[in-house]
Amino acid sequence: MNIREMSIKEIKVWIEKLDELPKDFLQLLKADNRAGVQEIARQQEAAIARQEKLALQWNEMTQYERQLRDKGHVHLFGVDEVGRGPLAGPVVAAAVCLSADFYLPGLNDSKKVPVASREAYYEIIMRDAIAVGIGIVDAARIDSINILNATKEAMRKAINSASVAPDACLIDAVQLTGLTCEQVPIIGGDGKSVSIAAASIVAKVTRDRMMADFAKEYPQYGFDKHAGYGTAEHLAAIGRYGPTPIHRMTFTGVKEQA
Repeated sequence: MNIREMSIKEIKVWIEKLDELPKDFLQLLKADNRAGVQEIARQQEAAIARQEKLALQWNEMTQYERQLRDKGHVHLFGVDEVGRGPLAGPVVAAAVCLSADFYLPGLNDSKKVPVASREAYYEIIMRDAIAVGIGIVDAARIDSINILNATKEAMRKAINSASVAPDACLIDAVQLTGLTCEQVPIIGGDGKSVSIAAASIVAKVTRDRMMADFAKEYPQYGFDKHAGYGTAEHLAAIGRYGPTPIHRMTFTGVKEQA
């Protein structure tokens, strides 16, 4: 292939068809003195650097999984929750079991992933995971047993609702009672384990969709914008209209405005 005989448009089309750019091809691009080709070379070099960075991050975030698989465990669950802090809505937990060859570069703590990417990752995880379980605990139950116990209950529900039983659970910061398998609580686990990160994504998207549905039922509160967190807009709505059945009556902010 003679790069110099190809137009810039032809080069772009050819690159789009490749799954991975050969390194020797990148060198050919960099050797072409046309300004347009030089720009393509810079873009491709930056893309390769990004992919290498993501691959390194993936390797770092699979260390716990590798350690557990080395011990003979197969069904490893990442467990995480979303919704401990809001004034309204449920706490939602997810338990996700990924295969050893699952690879989704860029997967991370749901708070660090843009909305569009979260939605895309959610679809991939739900399609390709060995098993996914979801646990939901509503506001009334949160008020009854407190948010920490509700979080643990949601996590146990998520684990128990999955289609396979876990050999081990990687859990974000929490130690659960009643589990018969090995568990590894990891502080900040959604940024240190791909399994927990996957659970974080599933829980976040699930809860956000629930809050969007609640926004249709209670349009004056703006649940689709703040997901139940105590924003100024939300507090003002509670003061104006009072709490709804999905508000957590024991939470400061709701009690003050009720």
